Amino acid sequence: MYKTEVYILGQKYTIKGEKSPEYIQRLAAYVDEKLRKVYEQNSAMPPLRAAILTCLYIADELYETKKEFEETKQQLKKLEEKTNELLLLLE
Repeated sequence: MYKTEVYILGQKYTIKGEKSPEYIQRLAAYVDEKLRKVYEQNSAMPPLRAAILTCLYIADELYETKKEFEETKQQLKKLEEKTNELLLLLE
């Protein structure tokens, strides 16, 4: 188990887990970037509200990425089927 110190909005957090410290640092930097963008829009926003909005933005990104992945997977499956059909015609 790793123990990694990260900074998000200048606050220090210690994260314990199985993921490598480098990975946790990248995640924390990503969250920090997203939180800062929320604060750029309204610097007087309470921290909890900013955190919730940031979670929603990140959840939206994840959902859209998963949707695109599933669509790509379906397209790939159709291409594979078409390729197999064409290979059968060549035999």
